[in-house]
Amino acid sequence: MDENGNIEGALQILDTLGLPRRQRNERSALCLLALLNLTPKKTWAQAENPLIGITPMMEFSRKQYNKDYAPNTRETFRRQTIHQFVQAGIALYNPDRPDRPVNSPKAVYQISPETLELLKTFGTKKWETSLKNYLSTNKTLSQIYAKERVQKLIPVRIAPGKEIKISPGEHSELIKAIVEDFAPRFAPGAVLVYVGDTGEKWGYFDKKLLAKLGVTVDSHGKMPDVVLYYSEKDWLLLVESVTSHGPVNAKRHEELARLFAGATAGLVYVTAFPSRTVMTRYLAEIAWETEVWVADAPWHLIHFNGPRFLGPYSDRSST
Repeated sequence: MDENGNIEGALQILDTLGLPRRQRNERSALCLLALLNLTPKKTWAQAENPLIGITPMMEFSRKQYNKDYAPNTRETFRRQTIHQFVQAGIALYNPDRPDRPVNSPKAVYQISPETLELLKTFGTKKWETSLKNYLSTNKTLSQIYAKERVQKLIPVRIAPGKEIKISPGEHSELIKAIVEDFAPRFAPGAVLVYVGDTGEKWGYFDKKLLAKLGVTVDSHGKMPDVVLYYSEKDWLLLVESVTSHGPVNAKRHEELARLFAGATAGLVYVTAFPSRTVMTRYLAEIAWETEVWVADAPWHLIHFNGPRFLGPYSDRSST
């Protein structure tokens, strides 16, 4: 069997076993071949299970497959391939001595017995059956990661007894605070119309309600992070969540004004910051006739000019 055939076979296997996209590459394929001591002239049925370290894997790639990696890529091999192999149950870490200190230079890896038996059938009539049996008892790493992502999602209460989940992170934590802390204080009874998500473009979107209020947007519309409808005042609150990117400045104010130009409700522009420390970085950019809310002092609202405590301005050209 030629070297390219083995590499292509290994790539196919990594895909079939559900390795994430970042691990479906030539480096990972070579690591798998090294774990199996599968040299170019061997068939998959001849796969073995040697104990092997990261540096020997790199040497195997160079000697057997003419793929030369720089010494400083050793950590990439370990962190971006072998670590995921262990997570997926494809490889075992220090099976000869499980109590070996972490990051020991003597650390070794070995293909797991179940994976070895499976891969010996690759390219044979037994492959499909073996694969089905293997996957029925072994979750793929993509499935494991997907479950972890679901477990880490941040719940956001949008109504009594109803919640949505958005991706974890500082930005999402601030969005949660906007919905659960800002809205009840300054727009009690407001209905959530839209919330963005760092994981999905539309974290939550009540298109029907927004259309009823005169606004129709498509997936290309640059929505604010949170949109709330405060029916008592007939206001649409357009809230930007700022953790690392800009507030409602003059340019963004104009963009939102155009996007919501058809709204029958009054427009209120709000910038939310996680703290006053973050806010101070953007003070010079914040547009007049907008509001600022800071999550670490949730009972206060800062008004940038205008006679109203909180409310829309009919003369949008003033900014």
